[in-house]
Amino acid sequence: MAERGIAVIRPAQLARLLASQRATEGGGGDATRTGTGAGTGTGIAGATRTEASGSAGRTGRERARHTPAYQALADGIRVLVLEGRVPVGARLPAERELATALAVSRTTVATAFETLREAGFLESRRGAGSWIAFPAGAPLPARGLGPLPPERAGQLIDLGYASLPAPEPWLTRAVRGATEALPPYALTHGDYPAGLPALRQTLAERYTARGVPTMPEQIMVTTGAMGATDAIISLFAPRGERVAVESPSYANILQLLRDAGARLVPVAMTEGIGGWDVARWRQVLRESVPRLAYVVADFHNPTGALADEESRRALTTAARAAGTVLLVDETMAELRLDADLDAPGAMPRPVCAFDPAGSTVITVGSASKAFWAGLRIGWVRAAPETIRRLVAARAYADLGTPVLEQLALNWLLTTGGWEEAVALRRAQAAANREALVTAIRDRLPDWEFAVPRGGLTLWVRAGGLSGSRIAAAGEEAGVRVPSGPRFGVDGAFEGYLRLPFTIGGSLAAEAADRLAHATALVRAGAGAHTAVQRGLIA
Repeated sequence: MAERGIAVIRPAQLARLLASQRATEGGGGDATRTGTGAGTGTGIAGATRTEASGSAGRTGRERARHTPAYQALADGIRVLVLEGRVPVGARLPAERELATALAVSRTTVATAFETLREAGFLESRRGAGSWIAFPAGAPLPARGLGPLPPERAGQLIDLGYASLPAPEPWLTRAVRGATEALPPYALTHGDYPAGLPALRQTLAERYTARGVPTMPEQIMVTTGAMGATDAIISLFAPRGERVAVESPSYANILQLLRDAGARLVPVAMTEGIGGWDVARWRQVLRESVPRLAYVVADFHNPTGALADEESRRALTTAARAAGTVLLVDETMAELRLDADLDAPGAMPRPVCAFDPAGSTVITVGSASKAFWAGLRIGWVRAAPETIRRLVAARAYADLGTPVLEQLALNWLLTTGGWEEAVALRRAQAAANREALVTAIRDRLPDWEFAVPRGGLTLWVRAGGLSGSRIAAAGEEAGVRVPSGPRFGVDGAFEGYLRLPFTIGGSLAAEAADRLAHATALVRAGAGAHTAVQRGLIA
């Protein structure tokens, strides 16, 4: 929501976000799967005004009863700011309005605001209200997920970013091959809004080989999958349009949609790694009639779910009947980790196989997850008319994708280098998965998860504790991890964390030790009171 370009946090919205935090404390009912949350103000109105003492042995609810109501409110807002879910600069509700929404006294809100001002998280001016700030000298928290800057890599174990180092020697060989192929292109203007013809041809041939006949005219090369998705959102879902999303879904895409002004319609996934709830999808498409729907069929981010072939057919049919454009993210599609998925026919056909003309299904792919995030090449497969519209709109965006990187990807795809590099990537991710799963089961036996058959992420229920507080305490313990609410709408999945398969061996064991320490801090009541961490960027 915005007011003259300034983000405005409405009372009911802030109440929902705060309630979702408190719903997990003490191992109480998990209201996070469908995003329903707990009752407004839970754990704030019920807090007493006496400070906690000897809280290490208490449950979350016992600690809540011994935490002053103003402190519980201030801590809840601070955690939302640290995670980037309430942006710096956002205007907060008036004290009286927020007190009504939370069912607390205005004095409680005023004292909480004063506590936040003293800590540097709030600024106020008479007649202008109060808005979120951040303590001087600390880097601002990012609203999406990104890697730690290289200079901080040795200070924290980074579990915030689901990507692996480049698979050498294939990156170096690809760059050399691209350099050798560059001279003829250097004689041109270098702008190819639809992508290099050679790469478009190669990508079309790969779809055809997967059983989906494709022409180069159905391909546009983009600057990464995010660039592709942004272009599609701009074309099909202008501000105010409904967009259906899986719940949970990929955090950066959710933030991209929010920033674009989309009205998000969450559709719950089945439990574990079962994939889509097709009956629920049919209901949402029929009743909400979203203009666009964003889904990840192959090794879903964050749950790792793999949608079966019948679900893909059924969702495509339902989207076509509703007039909804189905945006399918295939960035994880090649990261199958279980050996039996290598057998012919073991993997489901791509979603676009059930809409080969591309009138309903628009597919986005990328080299970033299967190869290396530094190779910022993505692509779109859609109907030729859609591709023409996307290319035409590009004149007002990034004009085109760097030529050298396109040549590097084309070299990989046409020499067999891609297959060998991806095989190396799968082996590395599978080994990391085994190490991380073993370490978490050993150090945190009350955490619950299903082991995915591919992809790069493990979706974990954190033993009834707040994922946001574990993430905040994790910074203090030396491990960076994104909490569940980043992957949900309006505070859903507070009891979850996402752990990527980006580390292995002794480092995975050390990360689990640090997460166990962070969890102990939260159980002891320290997670809500964690000081500002200067390295927090996601």
